[in-house]
Amino acid sequence: MSEARSPALALCDGLFPGGHDVRAEGLLLWGSGRTADGPVAVVGTREHAAIGVDLAHALAARVLQVVREHPGRPILMLVDTQGQQLSRRDELLGNGGYLAHLAKCFEVARSRGHRLLSLVYGEAVSGGFLALGMIADRTYALADAQIRVMALPAMARITQIPIEALQELCRSSAIFGPGVDNYARLGAVEAVWPRDALAEGLVQALRGPAGPDPRAALGRERGGRTLAHDVVQAVLQAA
Repeated sequence: MSEARSPALALCDGLFPGGHDVRAEGLLLWGSGRTADGPVAVVGTREHAAIGVDLAHALAARVLQVVREHPGRPILMLVDTQGQQLSRRDELLGNGGYLAHLAKCFEVARSRGHRLLSLVYGEAVSGGFLALGMIADRTYALADAQIRVMALPAMARITQIPIEALQELCRSSAIFGPGVDNYARLGAVEAVWPRDALAEGLVQALRGPAGPDPRAALGRERGGRTLAHDVVQAVLQAA
């Protein structure tokens, strides 16, 4: 399959019908695209990338490049990650610190006026999703994307809770359940973008408010997290 027809770049064709220069370097995606509301910077991953120290460092460098060369330009994160790289090398090099550095670079961009949006188009798992996706002001997903903190068999092994009990909990609580629908109920995913209306979804997101963070309120409204919003408000009022 040629690079021009890879799923990630085909996605960019749909997001930016006016043109883009998004390219793939290994598992890294970066570049920019034109929308009806102006240019948008793109950083992301592809092919279910595991984010280790090298990829986290490369992503962070591209974020800082956008901040340096294109002040205020919105940044769209394209998310397809199986999570953090689980290797002895990456653990010894302090992969958690690299992921934290990536998140801090996004926070620097936010503090300098860059809108941060993310779109889950493949997988979004665990620490990789936190540093590249959940860090955004608004997170969106395609209907067939896969989002989860941990696969249920792995969760059963770690918690020593029978998988049948976890499956039963998934049916009654979005917090335990994987998938886009459950994450939308939690408020973590603001909206699902149809594949045939990607450009419209992106422009609508760009025209939406930058803040405040709506996730806790959405979780209460949708019934996926009924207490988080009230707890947050109580803490803020007591501060």
